[in-house]
Amino acid sequence: MLTVTGLRRAFGGVRAVDGVEFSIAPGEFVSIIGPNGSGKSTTVNLISGVLTPDSGEVLVRGNRIRPGRPEAAAAAGIARTFQNGRVFGNMTVRENVDVGLQPTLRATRPLRALADIPVLKWISLLAELGVALVPTPAARAERRASAARIDAQLARFEERLVPRADHPTYTLSYANRRRTEIARALASTPDLLLLDEPAAGMNQTETAEIGRQLAELKAQGQTVLLVEHKMDLVHELSDRVLVLDEGRIIAAGTPDEVLEDPRVIEAYLGRSRAGGKVAVDV
Repeated sequence: MLTVTGLRRAFGGVRAVDGVEFSIAPGEFVSIIGPNGSGKSTTVNLISGVLTPDSGEVLVRGNRIRPGRPEAAAAAGIARTFQNGRVFGNMTVRENVDVGLQPTLRATRPLRALADIPVLKWISLLAELGVALVPTPAARAERRASAARIDAQLARFEERLVPRADHPTYTLSYANRRRTEIARALASTPDLLLLDEPAAGMNQTETAEIGRQLAELKAQGQTVLLVEHKMDLVHELSDRVLVLDEGRIIAAGTPDEVLEDPRVIEAYLGRSRAGGKVAVDV
């Protein structure tokens, strides 16, 4: 599903990502862990096109993603959430989730291929405006289908989001804003879902709930790349774990293998052991 080769990115004299390479198979749940500043979020930003790599490439199903183009990554089937939750505060929950459908729209976004050509981009915008003002039968059918897909994603979070579907997201709790962001990412039915610390800032009960919902996604065959500090969540969900330190992958394997790796213990998890395994609270 995903192949990352020779990925590098420096900020001044700091090599945030230094030759990262890995692959993810369809339906696999892979987590990235590492100390603060190890390059986890930068790696996700490079894969999703938010940042442009200094070198290296990202392939989805063997197709190279144009560097630094988030719209190209989205069109290729990549959706993501952010370390610091990003929702449109003045838009409703339903409208936020609707934004996630944009890469999948055809009838309501005619001539979308022209959007990548600077001198012709205005034609695509005019076509979208025309369909918005005078919807075609295909556009109306697509909007009905979109509404059903939005309802399906809201239902995933049950009483957390369904009763609040028409509430502005600025009125929501922190946890519900994070849930809205996940629902938005899932709306496009992505081939690859990138989750950057989805449980950050959540209490134990909220974290457990997110864990159950991610487990359901895994059971449904969703391919996931997770960045997370909460090791219980990582251990429960991950097929494989990649450990970053100073921009490089220093270990990879099953959660148990990684937790017992001396390099990981020294670089990230500390040196305390309990029952032969690392005792850690991160």
